[in-house]
Amino acid sequence: MHRWKSIVGETGGSEVAEAALVLPIFLLLLIGIFWLGRVYNVYATINYAAMDGARTAATRSCASCGNQAYQNDATPVVNVISADLQASRLDITQAQSVPPPAYCMCGDCGTTPSCARVGGAPSSNVCVQFNVQLSSTNGSAGCGVAVTFKYPYNLLLPFVSISQITLQSQAQTVGEF
Repeated sequence: MHRWKSIVGETGGSEVAEAALVLPIFLLLLIGIFWLGRVYNVYATINYAAMDGARTAATRSCASCGNQAYQNDATPVVNVISADLQASRLDITQAQSVPPPAYCMCGDCGTTPSCARVGGAPSSNVCVQFNVQLSSTNGSAGCGVAVTFKYPYNLLLPFVSISQITLQSQAQTVGEF
C-alpha cells in the first residue's frame, strides 16, 4: 500500500507532461504570428506597388521609354508594379484586375473611363485609369490617375479553414498633365 501511494503521489515526470501540452500550442502561436506578419508584408507591398504605379502613370512621359507620352498605354506602369512585387517575391501574373471604380472622366462625368491597355491588349492584372476625377476627403479633388488590383494570398495555417485571402489595393495620384 505504501508503494502505491509513493507512485501515485510522485511528481517527477510532471515537467515533461506540461511541456507536451504547452509546446504544440506555443509553436502554433509562433507559426500564426509568422504567417500573419507575411500577410501584412504582402499587403504593404501591394499598396506600395499601387502607389508607385500611380506616381509613374501621373507623369507626362516615360524617361526609360525615350520620353514618349503614354497617356493610353499602361505598359510602363505595369512594369513598375511588377518590379515592386518581385522585390517581395510576389508574381505579377497572380495579380487580378478589379472592375474599374466608378470614377468620372475629367470634364465629362457622364463617362466612366475604362482600364488602359498594356501593349495594345487589355490588362488582366492591373487596372490603370488615366484622366479621372479623383475623390477627396477635403473637397479639393483634381484630375489624375487611379490604379487598382487585387492579389490572392494562400495561408498555410494548420487547423484553420481559411486557405486563401484576397488583398486589394487602390491608389490615386493627381496627374502632371
